Amino acid sequence: MRFTPRVPDVTLTPLDEESLVRLLVAAVADADPLEVMPPVDGPDGWTDRRRDAFLAFHRHRTLDPATAVERTWVIDVDGAAAGAARLERHGDDVEAGIWLGRTRRGQGVGKRVMQLLLDAAKQGGAARFVASTTADNHSARSLLDGLGAAMTVNQDEVFAALPLSG
Repeated sequence: MRFTPRVPDVTLTPLDEESLVRLLVAAVADADPLEVMPPVDGPDGWTDRRRDAFLAFHRHRTLDPATAVERTWVIDVDGAAAGAARLERHGDDVEAGIWLGRTRRGQGVGKRVMQLLLDAAKQGGAARFVASTTADNHSARSLLDGLGAAMTVNQDEVFAALPLSG
């Protein structure tokens, strides 16, 4: 008898106030603050100040029409929030970013999310899909390499680019 691992159901839900609350709950339960948001002074962990900063960060970058610079989605895995994905337009390029809760890593979720982001970037008319990561983030580098992205390493930073047209 062969065991076939179950592939989780992965969908992207556009960020809104309701899904932002679900995203915060997922972050607190399954991620370190430094993995999912800019640093906030104070003691380690998910303090009230960090939770408020997380909400403010996403409202500023995505939900407030006056300040929004990116499209953000909640990564839902089997119907539950498990991380976030984003696309930010820079001229003809679109920059992708994802974070995924620790318990959902290594299950093929990141690969599926990157495919969904690629589709969204193409539909949005972007000419090139770009992303950056650190040299020691082997999972992200493997994902980007698997997409066929060309990668450039500059000390600890890795820049990946994938043409979408032509």
